[in-house]
Amino acid sequence: MKRIYPLNVKNEFVFNASPRDFTVEEIPLYPFTGEGEHLVLKVRKKEATTWEMLDAFADFLGIRRRDIGYAGLKDKHAMTMQYISLPAKFEEKLQNFTHEKIKILETTRHSNKIRIGHLKGNRFEIRLKKVLGVQKEKIDSVLKWIKANGVPNYFGNQRFGTNGNNWEDGKKLIEGTLKMRDRKTREFLMGSYQSWLFNRWLAKRMEINLLLEKFEESEVEDLIQLPKGALTGAKAQPNFYKLLKGDLIMHYPYGKLFGAEDVETEAARFATKDTAPTGLIPGSKTKRAEDIAGIIEAQFDEPIKLYGARRYAWVQVTEIEKRYIPEKAHYELGFVLPKGSYATNVLDVLRGEDALSGTR
Repeated sequence: MKRIYPLNVKNEFVFNASPRDFTVEEIPLYPFTGEGEHLVLKVRKKEATTWEMLDAFADFLGIRRRDIGYAGLKDKHAMTMQYISLPAKFEEKLQNFTHEKIKILETTRHSNKIRIGHLKGNRFEIRLKKVLGVQKEKIDSVLKWIKANGVPNYFGNQRFGTNGNNWEDGKKLIEGTLKMRDRKTREFLMGSYQSWLFNRWLAKRMEINLLLEKFEESEVEDLIQLPKGALTGAKAQPNFYKLLKGDLIMHYPYGKLFGAEDVETEAARFATKDTAPTGLIPGSKTKRAEDIAGIIEAQFDEPIKLYGARRYAWVQVTEIEKRYIPEKAHYELGFVLPKGSYATNVLDVLRGEDALSGTR
């Protein structure tokens, strides 16, 4: 599946997803209380998945993995810092914990177990290599655009497995042509298919956005077979990502979901970064877009017996920091993304990967 990104640029650089060149640090949703029945550990790991890290603690303490709280999964091929919670009764025993890939950096008490999603976002530090003079200037220019506009919120490649085809087994599970006993693996694979459908929808919306940069609204309607007048007023919107009638919007970076009744007004609010459009993760018990947005969304909606959700289609990249080391041709980049967003989206915009001109 082609992903479409907003800028027609081609930047050459080398990025290795390794602990030396890629670090991720969780930003907690709120300060920990310093007291309570739960012990919160700030843990650093490298070359290990979050599941492997949780299993290491569970085996050491003689407990089940599900007794350990965590907010999200972190990349295996990075140096990552994240928070987990355990019953406080293990505080003394943990002083003897040692592991070649895992280190406890800090401990504190808290009143609650950490739950999935209980984080504000993640801070990324990335080293790009073989960045020569002209490429450095191009990266500077694209970063300026990203700071002003944001990036599309595709699910990252790690959501789809080493070969990128986890979603195929997920589709078979949903269709009933594949059976699997392990509930967690089954749900993960089906979730991968949900994510694949979301990415396909977002690529279609990105195609519309890019076409509106080049053609008149009526021409784009003909190209993608939308009703006459469906895109009226879209080209004049101040954002690269154009809102459509019937879109579902959410306050940003978290908040209430609501419909875009007045597209012009909501486009102006989106420009202030107070809100952002959402896309469908297909499933039950979630709202669907209506009108023109609903026509497009329906192409990527399927009856899936998992809970669905709405996901931001577009996210802001904040706290951008950069440093260029000319003698090494290294470009060191730091930034913050909201939870559930992938650093690869920033890198792919920097590269100009799969821009519309390259998909035709």
